Amino acid sequence: MSLLAYFLDIFFQFNLVWLTPIHAAIVIAFFVRLIWVRRPVGVAFAWLLIVILLPLLGVALYVLIGERPVGRNLTIKIKRMSKKYNVTVDQMHQQFLDDHKHLPIEGKALSVLAESKNGSPVVAGNHIELYTNSLEILQQFIAAINGAKKSLHLEFYIWALGGDADQVGESLIAASKRGIECRVLLDSLGSKDWFKSKWPARFRNAGIEVTEALPIQIGRFQFRRADLRLHRKIFVIDGAVAWTGSMNMVDPRTFKQGSGVGEWIDALIKVEGPVVSQFELTFLFDWSVATTRITRFDDPEPQITTRAGEMLAQEFASGPVYRDDILYQVLLSAIMDARKELTITTPYFGPDDGLIQALMAAANRGVNVTLIVPKLNDSTLVAWSSRSIYSDLLGAGVNIAEFHGGLLHTKSLLIDKRIAIFGSVNFDQRSLRLNFEISLIVYNEDFCVRLEELIDSYLERSDMVNRAIWEKRPRWRILMENAAHLFSPML
Repeated sequence: MSLLAYFLDIFFQFNLVWLTPIHAAIVIAFFVRLIWVRRPVGVAFAWLLIVILLPLLGVALYVLIGERPVGRNLTIKIKRMSKKYNVTVDQMHQQFLDDHKHLPIEGKALSVLAESKNGSPVVAGNHIELYTNSLEILQQFIAAINGAKKSLHLEFYIWALGGDADQVGESLIAASKRGIECRVLLDSLGSKDWFKSKWPARFRNAGIEVTEALPIQIGRFQFRRADLRLHRKIFVIDGAVAWTGSMNMVDPRTFKQGSGVGEWIDALIKVEGPVVSQFELTFLFDWSVATTRITRFDDPEPQITTRAGEMLAQEFASGPVYRDDILYQVLLSAIMDARKELTITTPYFGPDDGLIQALMAAANRGVNVTLIVPKLNDSTLVAWSSRSIYSDLLGAGVNIAEFHGGLLHTKSLLIDKRIAIFGSVNFDQRSLRLNFEISLIVYNEDFCVRLEELIDSYLERSDMVNRAIWEKRPRWRILMENAAHLFSPML
């Protein structure tokens, strides 16, 4: 035995005498905490395993991301401002009460669930267009900004530097200088590079209001979870036109080019009609909550625009604190309500056991269930974890397609070709439990046909996972996938 090995052996023997009781005390105290907060069983045991193996690191991680506190001050502010918000939503419910009569029978239960807990009501008379070319979308943004008459409200998770995203910024500066009210709300973490750049100062010097949502404050992690994020994508022009979907304010030619996954593939919808007022209301509420100088939600109520088409639609906002877990319930209900066909596109697939069983049950009862995910993912751990579920899904008859034309970032559910849920929501625990998300539920067959055409174009650039071949993959891959899945409750 070498001298170094000898001293290490003495060191570990000496310290184990003292560390074992301390380790046991940490694990017991942590276990009591898990019981106190009543975490889901799988999540609780995953955290307990980490703390047993790595006590100090495990406890530190749990303090950072283990629970879902938004923070006492922010929670109080949200609840206080919700009083005025709820009054406005109630007025919308009364104004559009008759529009429920136009819902297809298979959409009635879903719409009632989505509008529960002060959610937005179903509204008729909308026109909705689907856009699938990111560069065209950015040019549409620039044209809309140049033509704005009154206000421009932008809310995004990421504003990336470079390319045509910079041109959008230049257009905003020009619009503000000609008297247009411009407000920009960006997530602190997602847009961290943007906040470190020259753009915030340039915006403010031009009269554009800029707010950083959910700033990460060192030393306050014990009061607010560090990774709760504003993941919404909303752009409202003059209170009359709204854009939403999966795309951040990024130019795909320059965004994350070093990630090795190819170009990001996104889609957005352009909305006109009365439902736009719901997106405007969500933006105004988020803006008031995130802006520290605002203490009351006293923005003027959004003006209801005139009917622009024949489509029934319903804005669907979700997030921690208010409307807690409603997103999970809506997705679970949508899966269970499917009768013939269900197609899901998502870049990050990490459902819990309840949603996995719902997907398997749908396939087992004869529903044609198809899951489309990217073949290459910028999150290796998520990719490994999601593939650990493939065998169960394939065994139940779920079709799994891996998109090889880039990182498929579109997030959608198409139910029986009659109802679509389209927006910022990933099919993972972060979107379901942690993030502030936004979607539009569309009850219209024409829109669903257009979405189906987009999905078919994705399938043409995808490889279907063959069950027989999949089951023959190396054992080391199975071990890696299952090991990654142990961490899925925390992803």
